[in-house]
Amino acid sequence: MAPRDILRAYGDREGDGMVQMSFTLRVLPGDRAREAAKRFAEAHGLREPLVTAMEQASREHTYFVVYGHSQHGVDVSDIEVQELAAQPLTRDDIEAQAKKLGRKIVVVGACTGSDAHTVGIDAILNYKGFAGEKGLESFKCFDAHNLGAQVENAELCEKAKALGADAILVSQVITQRNCHKENAAALVEMATRQGFRDKVILLLGGPRIDHTLAVELGFDAGFGPGTKPITVASFLVERLVGRA
Repeated sequence: MAPRDILRAYGDREGDGMVQMSFTLRVLPGDRAREAAKRFAEAHGLREPLVTAMEQASREHTYFVVYGHSQHGVDVSDIEVQELAAQPLTRDDIEAQAKKLGRKIVVVGACTGSDAHTVGIDAILNYKGFAGEKGLESFKCFDAHNLGAQVENAELCEKAKALGADAILVSQVITQRNCHKENAAALVEMATRQGFRDKVILLLGGPRIDHTLAVELGFDAGFGPGTKPITVASFLVERLVGRA
Protein backbone atom coordinates (compact mmCIF):
# COMPACT_ATOMS: atom_id res chain seq x y z
CA MET A 1 0.00 0.00 0.00
CA ALA A 2 1.33 3.42 -0.95
CA PRO A 3 2.04 5.84 1.92
CA ARG A 4 -0.71 8.36 2.52
CA ASP A 5 -0.15 11.72 0.85
CA ILE A 6 -2.67 14.21 2.21
CA LEU A 7 -2.87 17.49 0.33
CA ARG A 8 -4.48 20.64 1.67
CA ALA A 9 -5.04 23.92 -0.11
CA TYR A 10 -2.14 26.39 -0.31
CA GLY A 11 -2.86 30.05 0.44
CA ASP A 12 -0.24 32.05 2.31
CA ARG A 13 1.77 28.97 3.25
CA GLU A 14 1.81 25.23 2.56
CA GLY A 15 -1.19 23.38 3.94
CA ASP A 16 -2.95 26.36 5.53
CA GLY A 17 -6.18 25.33 3.80
CA MET A 18 -7.02 28.75 2.40
CA VAL A 19 -9.57 28.54 -0.41
CA GLN A 20 -11.76 30.90 -2.40
CA MET A 21 -15.35 30.20 -3.34
CA SER A 22 -17.84 32.18 -5.37
CA PHE A 23 -21.62 32.01 -5.52
CA THR A 24 -24.80 34.00 -6.11
CA LEU A 25 -27.61 34.47 -3.58
CA ARG A 26 -31.07 35.97 -3.96
CA VAL A 27 -30.40 38.98 -1.76
CA LEU A 28 -29.47 42.61 -2.40
CA PRO A 29 -26.01 43.92 -1.42
CA GLY A 30 -25.59 45.17 2.15
CA ASP A 31 -24.59 44.15 5.65
CA ARG A 32 -27.32 41.51 5.82
CA ALA A 33 -26.18 40.07 2.51
CA ARG A 34 -22.54 40.01 3.66
CA GLU A 35 -23.51 38.10 6.79
CA ALA A 36 -25.61 35.70 4.73
CA ALA A 37 -22.61 35.01 2.50
CA LYS A 38 -20.38 34.34 5.52
CA ARG A 39 -22.89 31.91 7.00
CA PHE A 40 -23.30 30.21 3.64
CA ALA A 41 -19.53 29.73 3.45
CA GLU A 42 -19.41 28.41 7.03
CA ALA A 43 -22.11 25.90 6.15
CA HIS A 44 -19.74 24.62 3.47
CA GLY A 45 -16.92 24.10 5.95
CA LEU A 46 -14.96 27.37 5.71
CA ARG A 47 -13.60 28.81 8.95
CA GLU A 48 -13.18 32.56 9.45
CA PRO A 49 -14.75 33.43 6.08
CA LEU A 50 -13.97 36.83 4.60
CA VAL A 51 -16.24 38.32 1.95
CA THR A 52 -13.81 39.86 -0.54
CA ALA A 53 -16.33 40.82 -3.23
CA MET A 54 -20.05 41.61 -3.19
CA GLU A 55 -21.63 42.87 -6.41
CA GLN A 56 -25.24 43.10 -7.49
CA ALA A 57 -25.83 40.59 -10.28
CA SER A 58 -29.49 41.30 -11.06
CA ARG A 59 -32.50 43.10 -9.64
CA GLU A 60 -32.70 40.53 -6.84
CA HIS A 61 -29.35 38.73 -6.75
CA THR A 62 -25.83 39.42 -5.48
CA TYR A 63 -22.59 37.74 -6.49
CA PHE A 64 -20.05 36.98 -3.73
CA VAL A 65 -16.43 35.91 -3.51
CA VAL A 66 -15.43 34.53 -0.10
CA TYR A 67 -11.99 33.59 1.22
CA GLY A 68 -11.55 31.24 4.20
CA HIS A 69 -9.88 28.21 5.81
CA SER A 70 -10.91 24.73 4.70
CA GLN A 71 -10.20 21.84 7.04
CA HIS A 72 -10.50 19.28 4.28
CA GLY A 73 -7.68 17.50 2.50
CA VAL A 74 -7.37 14.84 -0.17
CA ASP A 75 -5.25 11.68 -0.11
CA VAL A 76 -3.75 11.49 -3.59
CA SER A 77 -2.03 8.17 -2.88
CA ASP A 78 -5.25 6.21 -3.39
CA ILE A 79 -6.47 8.03 -6.50
CA GLU A 80 -6.61 5.97 -9.67
CA VAL A 81 -7.63 7.54 -12.96
CA GLN A 82 -7.54 6.50 -16.59
CA GLU A 83 -4.76 8.50 -18.18
CA LEU A 84 -4.17 9.13 -21.85
CA ALA A 85 -1.16 7.04 -22.77
CA ALA A 86 0.04 9.08 -25.74
CA GLN A 87 2.72 11.71 -25.26
CA PRO A 88 3.00 14.68 -27.65
CA LEU A 89 5.39 14.10 -30.53
CA THR A 90 7.15 16.76 -32.56
CA ARG A 91 5.65 17.78 -35.91
CA ASP A 92 8.50 16.04 -37.71
CA ASP A 93 7.92 12.83 -35.75
CA ILE A 94 4.20 12.95 -36.52
CA GLU A 95 4.82 13.34 -40.24
CA ALA A 96 7.44 10.58 -40.19
CA GLN A 97 5.19 8.15 -38.31
CA ALA A 98 2.24 8.89 -40.60
CA LYS A 99 4.30 7.98 -43.68
CA LYS A 100 4.18 4.37 -42.50
CA LEU A 101 0.46 4.37 -43.34
CA GLY A 102 1.13 5.31 -46.96
CA ARG A 103 -1.82 7.71 -47.10
CA LYS A 104 -3.32 10.74 -45.42
CA ILE A 105 -5.24 10.42 -42.17
CA VAL A 106 -8.84 11.50 -42.70
CA VAL A 107 -10.38 13.35 -39.76
CA VAL A 108 -13.93 14.70 -39.52
CA GLY A 109 -14.92 17.01 -36.67
CA ALA A 110 -17.95 18.94 -35.52
CA CYS A 111 -19.83 20.53 -32.65
CA THR A 112 -22.87 18.29 -32.47
CA GLY A 113 -26.47 18.71 -31.42
CA SER A 114 -27.51 22.25 -30.49
CA ASP A 115 -23.95 23.26 -29.58
CA ALA A 116 -22.98 26.38 -31.52
CA HIS A 117 -19.57 26.98 -29.92
CA THR A 118 -16.84 26.10 -32.41
CA VAL A 119 -13.84 27.53 -30.57
CA GLY A 120 -12.67 24.08 -29.45
CA ILE A 121 -13.05 22.19 -32.71
CA ASP A 122 -11.61 25.16 -34.63
CA ALA A 123 -8.56 25.19 -32.34
CA ILE A 124 -7.79 21.56 -33.10
CA LEU A 125 -8.68 21.31 -36.78
CA ASN A 126 -8.25 24.72 -38.40
CA TYR A 127 -4.94 25.88 -39.80
CA LYS A 128 -4.60 28.78 -37.34
CA GLY A 129 -4.78 26.37 -34.40
CA PHE A 130 -4.43 27.42 -30.77
CA ALA A 131 -1.80 28.91 -28.45
CA GLY A 132 0.74 29.29 -31.23
CA GLU A 133 0.30 25.74 -32.53
CA LYS A 134 -1.28 25.21 -35.93
CA GLY A 135 -4.20 22.80 -36.27
CA LEU A 136 -4.46 19.50 -38.11
CA GLU A 137 -5.12 21.27 -41.43
CA SER A 138 -1.50 22.44 -41.36
CA PHE A 139 -0.06 18.91 -41.31
CA LYS A 140 0.75 17.23 -44.60
CA CYS A 141 -0.36 13.88 -43.20
CA PHE A 142 -3.91 14.93 -42.27
CA ASP A 143 -6.99 15.49 -44.41
CA ALA A 144 -9.11 17.45 -41.93
CA HIS A 145 -12.78 18.31 -42.39
CA ASN A 146 -14.44 20.75 -39.97
CA LEU A 147 -18.23 20.56 -40.31
CA GLY A 148 -18.79 23.44 -37.90
CA ALA A 149 -21.57 23.87 -35.35
CA GLN A 150 -24.99 22.37 -34.65
CA VAL A 151 -24.30 19.25 -36.68
CA GLU A 152 -26.66 16.34 -36.06
CA ASN A 153 -25.12 12.98 -35.19
CA ALA A 154 -26.67 11.41 -38.28
CA GLU A 155 -25.08 14.01 -40.55
CA LEU A 156 -21.69 13.54 -38.90
CA CYS A 157 -21.87 9.77 -39.29
CA GLU A 158 -22.88 10.01 -42.95
CA LYS A 159 -20.04 12.41 -43.71
CA ALA A 160 -17.52 10.22 -41.90
CA LYS A 161 -18.61 7.15 -43.86
CA ALA A 162 -18.60 9.02 -47.17
CA LEU A 163 -15.05 10.26 -46.60
CA GLY A 164 -13.80 6.98 -45.16
CA ALA A 165 -12.76 8.80 -41.99
CA ASP A 166 -10.10 7.36 -39.74
CA ALA A 167 -11.28 9.51 -36.85
CA ILE A 168 -14.27 11.55 -35.72
CA LEU A 169 -13.70 14.50 -33.39
CA VAL A 170 -16.68 15.74 -31.38
CA SER A 171 -16.63 19.00 -29.42
CA GLN A 172 -19.18 19.57 -26.66
CA VAL A 173 -19.14 22.96 -24.94
CA ILE A 174 -22.77 23.21 -23.82
CA THR A 175 -23.29 21.00 -20.76
CA GLN A 176 -26.64 22.06 -19.28
CA ARG A 177 -28.58 19.10 -17.89
CA ASN A 178 -25.80 16.78 -19.06
CA CYS A 179 -26.81 17.22 -22.69
CA HIS A 180 -23.16 16.74 -23.68
CA LYS A 181 -23.16 13.24 -22.21
CA GLU A 182 -26.45 12.26 -23.81
CA ASN A 183 -25.45 13.58 -27.23
CA ALA A 184 -22.01 11.97 -27.12
CA ALA A 185 -23.39 8.60 -26.05
CA ALA A 186 -25.99 8.80 -28.82
CA LEU A 187 -23.23 9.23 -31.41
CA VAL A 188 -21.43 6.12 -30.19
CA GLU A 189 -24.68 4.18 -30.28
CA MET A 190 -25.40 5.36 -33.82
CA ALA A 191 -21.92 4.46 -35.06
CA THR A 192 -22.28 1.02 -33.50
CA ARG A 193 -25.74 0.51 -34.99
CA GLN A 194 -24.48 1.52 -38.44
CA GLY A 195 -21.63 -0.96 -38.18
CA PHE A 196 -18.58 1.30 -38.36
CA ARG A 197 -17.76 1.99 -34.70
CA ASP A 198 -14.80 -0.41 -34.70
CA LYS A 199 -13.47 1.08 -37.93
CA VAL A 200 -13.06 4.63 -36.65
CA ILE A 201 -11.37 6.39 -33.76
CA LEU A 202 -13.81 8.49 -31.74
CA LEU A 203 -12.45 11.47 -29.81
CA LEU A 204 -14.44 13.73 -27.48
CA GLY A 205 -13.38 17.18 -26.31
CA GLY A 206 -14.69 20.12 -24.34
CA PRO A 207 -14.32 22.15 -21.14
CA ARG A 208 -16.16 19.54 -19.04
CA ILE A 209 -14.57 16.53 -20.73
CA ASP A 210 -11.72 14.37 -19.49
CA HIS A 211 -10.32 11.05 -20.66
CA THR A 212 -12.15 9.01 -18.04
CA LEU A 213 -15.56 10.44 -18.93
CA ALA A 214 -14.97 10.01 -22.66
CA VAL A 215 -14.07 6.34 -22.24
CA GLU A 216 -17.13 5.80 -20.04
CA LEU A 217 -19.29 7.22 -22.84
CA GLY A 218 -17.75 4.84 -25.38
CA PHE A 219 -15.10 7.05 -26.99
CA ASP A 220 -11.47 6.09 -27.52
CA ALA A 221 -10.10 9.19 -25.81
CA GLY A 222 -11.11 12.48 -24.25
CA PHE A 223 -9.41 15.86 -24.25
CA GLY A 224 -10.16 18.68 -21.83
CA PRO A 225 -9.59 22.43 -21.81
CA GLY A 226 -6.21 23.67 -23.00
CA THR A 227 -5.58 20.70 -25.28
CA LYS A 228 -3.32 21.62 -28.17
CA PRO A 229 -3.56 20.29 -31.73
CA ILE A 230 -0.25 18.44 -31.53
CA THR A 231 -1.54 16.35 -28.62
CA VAL A 232 -4.51 15.16 -30.67
CA ALA A 233 -2.33 14.63 -33.75
CA SER A 234 0.14 12.55 -31.73
CA PHE A 235 -2.62 10.34 -30.33
CA LEU A 236 -4.16 9.71 -33.74
CA VAL A 237 -0.87 8.88 -35.44
CA GLU A 238 0.28 6.53 -32.69
CA ARG A 239 -3.08 4.76 -32.53
CA LEU A 240 -3.37 4.32 -36.31
CA VAL A 241 0.23 3.22 -36.83
CA GLY A 242 -0.19 0.80 -33.94
CA ARG A 243 -3.25 -0.70 -35.63
CA ALA A 244 -1.60 -1.02 -39.04
